Amino acid sequence: MALIPSTILTGFLGAGKTTLLNRILHEPHGLRIAVIENEFGQENIDNEILVQDSNEHIIEMNNGCICCTVRGDLIVALTSLAQKRDAGELDFDHVVIETTGLANPGPVAQTFFVDEGVGVHYLLDAVVTVVDARHAMAQLDEHEEAQRQIGFADKILLSKTDLVDAAQLAELTARLKRINPRAPISTSNFGDAPISDVLDLRGFNLNDKLDLDPAFLTADEAYASEHDHEHVHTESCDHEHDSHDHHSSHHSDDIAAFVFKSDRPFDPQRLDEFLGSLVNVFGPRMLRYKGVLLMEGAERKVVFQGVHQIMGSDLGAKWAEHEQRGSKMVFIGKNLPKDVFIRGLEQCLV
Repeated sequence: MALIPSTILTGFLGAGKTTLLNRILHEPHGLRIAVIENEFGQENIDNEILVQDSNEHIIEMNNGCICCTVRGDLIVALTSLAQKRDAGELDFDHVVIETTGLANPGPVAQTFFVDEGVGVHYLLDAVVTVVDARHAMAQLDEHEEAQRQIGFADKILLSKTDLVDAAQLAELTARLKRINPRAPISTSNFGDAPISDVLDLRGFNLNDKLDLDPAFLTADEAYASEHDHEHVHTESCDHEHDSHDHHSSHHSDDIAAFVFKSDRPFDPQRLDEFLGSLVNVFGPRMLRYKGVLLMEGAERKVVFQGVHQIMGSDLGAKWAEHEQRGSKMVFIGKNLPKDVFIRGLEQCLV
């Protein structure tokens, strides 16, 4: 049986996650979606907002969706849902997990890789982060959780954009791209976002369809190439300096991204040893990392990605005959020593 694609929906307090979920639960989209309210023992308020009934653990909606309130272990809840599905008691083909507003998405994402029972039934599709355009700048300044939610994102949905002007929106968008250059950004005002912006993004899926161009490295190459060794969360990057950019110099985020590129192939053994050492030393601070790699003597691309200490790789598509071969890697983390990463990767090249 095919794995059940699963989406982690995160975002800071008041960003609009529940509004988006409410639309997903009630819209006649024809999809069978199980929505998990991941409260981990806290009093669940969102469940009452979503379905006006907090007495049941699992509530089936008339459009085929399911709302499940989790007040315990997420692994147990996912396993239970899968068992009910296999037994024919529930019918769904996608899972959306909403985290609390102050949650770190990392442990939730790791659930799909560390538990064999979950891995047998589920595929982590993507981490989708809802961002309050009106309050995000202050939240990013004051709360590391807000930065982590951006750093883990495969997709960013901006809400409440009607409450800010064009300059404020441009400043926020530039900051989000500095923290996470690989996550596409779109809008979701009042929960109005296409289902295709939330589901089936394949942000975590290692397969031939994965291509890091153009989702990242397009608008950010000016400050994130291998020739530019400045940290991308500083304000000395080569962006356009409109009037709003002067104000952004006051923001320095602990969580930021940097990119490594090279046209030279990697030595597989040296790279494997170096990446292993990076994960051992810096794993807790490495939120997300992903890349398409050129390996010595290989006719296929190698795709790798990881979350904290969990790292994996897979064979991608064949290099096309006239395709420019090279490696592109992005690392997103908290106060990572970029120079150590860059120098080490360079020493792994043939």
